[in-house]
Amino acid sequence: MSSAPLLVFDFDGVLMDGMPEYWWSARRAAQQLDPSLVLPEQAPSAFSALRPRIHKGWEMVLVAAALAQTDFSLEAWLADYDAALTAGLAWWGQEPAGLQDSLEAVRREGLRDDAAGWLALHRFYPGVKQRLRELNSEGVPWLVLTTKGGAFASRLLEAAGLEPQAVYGHEQGSKPEVLLKLLDQGHPLWFLEDRRPTLERVRATPGLDSVRCFLALWGYLGPGDAEGLEALGIQPLDATHFRGPLANWL
Repeated sequence: MSSAPLLVFDFDGVLMDGMPEYWWSARRAAQQLDPSLVLPEQAPSAFSALRPRIHKGWEMVLVAAALAQTDFSLEAWLADYDAALTAGLAWWGQEPAGLQDSLEAVRREGLRDDAAGWLALHRFYPGVKQRLRELNSEGVPWLVLTTKGGAFASRLLEAAGLEPQAVYGHEQGSKPEVLLKLLDQGHPLWFLEDRRPTLERVRATPGLDSVRCFLALWGYLGPGDAEGLEALGIQPLDATHFRGPLANWL
């Protein structure tokens, strides 16, 4: 096995801040499914507050629809997000696959009808593009592992002139499943993610004990997400250390 690590980056919340696009797409997808929904053009604060809990794209569409309800309770969603998702699906009569399809259709329309406008709804975090280009020049392999559709992540990276070894979207399976396959490449895996439950799931997956897990402290973190990481085998990583030599990550 090579001693050089293969860097595996989550996309949203690690490389890219796409909050305006999340709401833009989620709002449109929800209203296409239910034209009676009245939603503001700008993301409500409750949507931003729930973003650290959101794992997959379809959840954004459901959250958008829920925000249009007069009895919406942010406290209830924060207290038991998974239960709120289940109740929301039952209330709306929708399935995750259909919501995901609607979201991706809206994104495809955005790229088709106004690619420049859709791309402008995203921004890379400060220093990220430079650091990724440095990794390429240093010969350090890196790739992207995201729950976003792979085609959308690839388009954003391409527009920025960035060249990962590969892009794995939700179509390739869960993040632990993909990481297990990546172990066959013969590199130690370093996985950088901003969603603590995802890192906890990686840590609990048999066969992934050797994966070094980092929590990106500049991402979409919820209260308490950066606490007690050492006991879980997860290392916090701030933006300053990310932009420095890999040895400084440890």
